[in-house]
Amino acid sequence: MEAPSGQGCPIRIADKDGYAISAPYAALQPLCCSAEFNGEAPTPQESAALEAAPIAPAPLEPGRPPQPVRPDLFLFAPNRDSQGGSAWWLELADRDLLIDVPALSEANLAFLRQRAARRGSGAPPPWIVLTGREGHGRCRRLQQALGWPVLVQEQEAYLLPGVEPLQTFAAEHTMAPGVRLLWTPGPSPGACVLHARGEAAGGDGGAVGGLDGLFCGRLLVPLAPGRLGPLISRRTFHGPRQLRSLARLREWLPAGSPHWIASGAGLGALRGEKLVARGAELLAELDRQGPGEAPGQGLDGGDRPQFFA
Repeated sequence: MEAPSGQGCPIRIADKDGYAISAPYAALQPLCCSAEFNGEAPTPQESAALEAAPIAPAPLEPGRPPQPVRPDLFLFAPNRDSQGGSAWWLELADRDLLIDVPALSEANLAFLRQRAARRGSGAPPPWIVLTGREGHGRCRRLQQALGWPVLVQEQEAYLLPGVEPLQTFAAEHTMAPGVRLLWTPGPSPGACVLHARGEAAGGDGGAVGGLDGLFCGRLLVPLAPGRLGPLISRRTFHGPRQLRSLARLREWLPAGSPHWIASGAGLGALRGEKLVARGAELLAELDRQGPGEAPGQGLDGGDRPQFFA
């Protein structure tokens, strides 16, 4: 069968964020065999017209806004762009944080703009803090829509081309008094956790023992109501390093902290709860217990993931 002519012509398609990308026809031949081109590669004139025509981002889904968990904390619905991960909105006394990226929807964008605007036009913009590569979602498009700075551990900055402003950190980072990040590789090369301790927004300590929370990303995932542990599955970057990161985390946290833990995945296991209380006690218990195995499937559908439980 004779190959169609013009195989060197670039074909313009959209990536997952709706932005245009180009590739040779030979690499995208299955996409070209459509009614638009009648199974043939476009002519150079057609290819030039495609290249010149802007591709508009796909329309946003309506979505639903996040739900309040505390007066200073909101939880977004699981995001399929992050393998079902969960993002959080935290309101501090002088600045707000978006921890990981929620689904890119009209409801979420409206919520984020409204909450940021309540501080007034002269206030510093919120930060988008990424706890690991599986929490990135559509970070580039969200950041371009909002214009907020992004903070990521330096190992995973290469995954965010076009995101600006982008700030990185190495082993530890302090964002504000009482707000610190620790690099915890294991779930992914640049996984990190965020510990927030101090006065909540408006001076209100909230409903769960004041502001003393740990946002652990996927370092720890819920196993059952009131229980969590480190998941080791086929998606895990490095299991032994994840367990070493957990040991480092226990040393890094102040004595008696955190009061509660907010995970970035697997919240369905909490059976309606959103936060895991008794955070410091649970971390101490994990230190005393040995490795075990839980039946079932991992977050990626793999079989029999390993847990500390």
